[in-house]
Amino acid sequence: MENSRISTLLMQRGTSAVTVKSVIISEIEDIASEQGKTVGPLKDSLPLLDAGLDSLCFAILVSRLEDMLGIDPYISFDEVDLPVTFGDFVKLYEDAARQSK
Repeated sequence: MENSRISTLLMQRGTSAVTVKSVIISEIEDIASEQGKTVGPLKDSLPLLDAGLDSLCFAILVSRLEDMLGIDPYISFDEVDLPVTFGDFVKLYEDAARQSK
């Protein structure tokens, strides 16, 4: 999805800053709400296992991020270190977005 469409989606959600991180946070919050999960503050140091999402939620998240951002870092890179923290997860997507330009 091109940046203008991401910007439009974010503006519809009341977000003005268009960043990969803001897209990820927005999607996590939406998925948590849809799945009846509670997520705590999404700080970079938060371990993903403590984020409040289960494996189904993460599968949905990765799928939605691929649709929205047009990238899948898990197949974009030859070798991927699995993210451990929320910050690692965001960085993985930010790096993939930078490389896709």
